[in-house]
Amino acid sequence: MYRKEVVQLYDGAVVAFQEYGDPTGTPVIFCHGWPSSRTMAQLADEPARALGVRIISPDRPGISSSSMQPDRKLSDWPGVVQRLVDDLEIGEFRVLAISGGAPYAYATAVAIPERVRAIAIVGGVIPFTELKNFKGLLPLYRWMLVFYRNRPQLLRQFFYLARPFLSFRAPIPLRPLLLKMLLLRPCDASSLRDDAAFEAIFESQRRAWRGSVEGVLIDARIYAQPWGFAIEDVRVPVRLWHGIEDRAFSVRLAEEIANRFPNCKARFIQNEGHYSLPIRHMREILKDLISV
Repeated sequence: MYRKEVVQLYDGAVVAFQEYGDPTGTPVIFCHGWPSSRTMAQLADEPARALGVRIISPDRPGISSSSMQPDRKLSDWPGVVQRLVDDLEIGEFRVLAISGGAPYAYATAVAIPERVRAIAIVGGVIPFTELKNFKGLLPLYRWMLVFYRNRPQLLRQFFYLARPFLSFRAPIPLRPLLLKMLLLRPCDASSLRDDAAFEAIFESQRRAWRGSVEGVLIDARIYAQPWGFAIEDVRVPVRLWHGIEDRAFSVRLAEEIANRFPNCKARFIQNEGHYSLPIRHMREILKDLISV
């Protein structure tokens, strides 16, 4: 892991990013999940070093150390990535997205396909506005979508009430209890018993909540809005990975999305869930991504 850096955007705002892996390796932009931040890419540090991959992981606007952008849209993200890679003097690159990072990877691929060699999506979120119902989603996501559509102010209040608890760093002795309270799949709970994996997932979440409730809320709002492009518009090579035990987004939803890409190789992994898949298979995911 390397020190945090920032790149200044054209409007004077800054985007913080952190690098992992091999600093001279094949460049891969990491799109963190939700709620999360740049340090989620710690999951990729060790395998990236072994494979010769340079992971560049930015905080999205309003998340952790990046400047707030109150009215941002998903379509604003490719410009941020382009400014970042230009500043780092990178030409072509690949993108790795975990969970809520998926639409940001898709948007980048649609906007600047000449620079995106390929993208890997791991347990990716699906376009909520295209769903006829919320079956196949984590109950928490169903609840938030209902409140966003019907009682948005109440949802905002809930986010502010939740912040003190979600910003709290659980002591190591309490972690087994926390994992039980989250009602995770056994495969997810087992993978998160690893201290390094636990820190990568939950510390990145705490950074997001500590940084700004509004930033987390704006990030969440983007998922509930139209993305501004069709899945079929993503024409760069896609490597889609999804755990069959994923509770956040069911494998059925992932299969439907995979069938819509013009150029997609999908892998649906037995006995893996939303968390365990990137924790246990990161080396395989990266190795496949840089081979494209």
